[in-house]
Amino acid sequence: MRYHRADVVDRAVGVLDAYGLADLTMRRLGSELGVQPSALYHHFANKQTLLAAVADEVLARGTHAPRPAAWDDRVAAVCGELRDAMLAYRDGAELVATAYSFGLGAAGPYDELVAALADGGLDPALVPTAARTLLHFVFGHVTDEQTHLQAGSAGAIDDQPRESSDFALGLGLVLDGIRLRQRVG
Repeated sequence: MRYHRADVVDRAVGVLDAYGLADLTMRRLGSELGVQPSALYHHFANKQTLLAAVADEVLARGTHAPRPAAWDDRVAAVCGELRDAMLAYRDGAELVATAYSFGLGAAGPYDELVAALADGGLDPALVPTAARTLLHFVFGHVTDEQTHLQAGSAGAIDDQPRESSDFALGLGLVLDGIRLRQRVG
């Protein structure tokens, strides 16, 4: 059977969720699809471009609600949807953060944050740093949440799943800092 690029990405998302990022290899994916790993290179130049496509798919499958008008509410919505999309898949934060860091994909949230921060009157020289700071907070927070959950599930720690998250509070603290840097004018 001949697969299309979208079929490969779809199956890769399934492998990611079932086995984790470390086991999302070209060999495993080829096996899952019933093809030689070399056949995957017709669709992707290398594993990094495959992972970037998977990261983009993870984000595309997330919720995409209409954006609020206020810049800070838009920032909170983008960060919340990014969090939810990454939490929906095993190792989602590591995958998306890696694709973004490599500059190969997962840039949509950054672009939305830049637009919201610019609309909020933040000094244009600070907009890229503020957007990256927000992404780093979300990536780090979700990585911590996923690591804790997976370690508990695997029996590596005795801790129970956390009852609640301080994500909104932490995001609020970052936003408070950005608000202090807004231009008054």
